[in-house]
Amino acid sequence: MYKRKIKVIHTEKIYSGNVSLRLDKFVLGDKIIKSEIVEHLPSVALIPIIDNLDVLFVSQYRHATGKTLLEIPAGRIEKGETPGKAALREMAEEIGYTGKLHPMLKMYLAPGYDTELMYVYVARDLKRIDPATRDDDENIRIKRISLTAAIEKCINGELEDCKSIAAILAYARIMNSRKSCSATY
Repeated sequence: MYKRKIKVIHTEKIYSGNVSLRLDKFVLGDKIIKSEIVEHLPSVALIPIIDNLDVLFVSQYRHATGKTLLEIPAGRIEKGETPGKAALREMAEEIGYTGKLHPMLKMYLAPGYDTELMYVYVARDLKRIDPATRDDDENIRIKRISLTAAIEKCINGELEDCKSIAAILAYARIMNSRKSCSATY
């Protein structure tokens, strides 16, 4: 844990929208540091497991990258929502399923400049439902991929989305360590 005292001396909101941008000045040791911070609501991501073997991914265009990325389903937690309710909503919107959620981990996606904290769930016992209305920017195709192939895509660079890579590799590690016991995700 960092032991130096941090003191914020000035905060200025630069932009407000779905995400906000602020400029902070703070004292770190004997230096004044300027830092641009993206304020983002917390978010959720899911590893939807189907037939105990495969993972449901979404393929969608991401304008910031200029390409279509393969990702696990994810989205922001709306004001007043719990992470679990947001995860169920996102699963319904993006892949048209509901299921039993198992919390797996939480992580900051880009802590050097972004406040977004993501809660990751494993979703099992999936049941098909009528898909909820998708957001305007979601042009999604669902892809079913074996866990083994998903791990390989993480390692060979074919999967480029950090939340998906971290979640899949963490899940694979958990499953590997639990082979000798009866607990399952």
